[in-house]
Amino acid sequence: MTQPPIRALTAGEARARAGELADILLDCVAGGASVSFMAGLTRDEALAFWSRVADGVERGERILLAAEEAGRLVGTVQVVASGIPNQPHRSDLSKMLVHRDGRGRGLGAALLREAEARSRAAGWWLMVLDTVVGSEGDRLYTRGGWTPVGIIPNFALYPDGSLCGTRYFYKDLRG
Repeated sequence: MTQPPIRALTAGEARARAGELADILLDCVAGGASVSFMAGLTRDEALAFWSRVADGVERGERILLAAEEAGRLVGTVQVVASGIPNQPHRSDLSKMLVHRDGRGRGLGAALLREAEARSRAAGWWLMVLDTVVGSEGDRLYTRGGWTPVGIIPNFALYPDGSLCGTRYFYKDLRG
């Protein structure tokens, strides 16, 4: 199986393709993913989110990666600099989103590998993330060699309003 190309989007590309990025986010939320948004997320709210992401890309605070198949964006993830003076070596993996149409083909793993490579290249060799306990993401990060450090029960809400726990992970990219 050939992997689609994973590449960084510029701020301009993110703005130009905000509709596709919004489609991915809306699909993930509709599918029940706990990714900061609740059921009823509107297209305007999703577009506003991606506008803020594009602003962060423009300021150099984050790297926005995307997977594309047949000219359509199907997955995305962000690498976010810590922005904290005593943590210049750290980044957060944020908003790993794969459209339900694109799942089961290794897109998440490809996005994860590229995110790690981009973080390392930026000098951010310690990455952290959190994900819903027992989710596909939980399994993806475990398979990817990330170290789990703990679970916080009732940490967030699923889009339907029910509670979910989160597991924190880290990965040292120095080798």
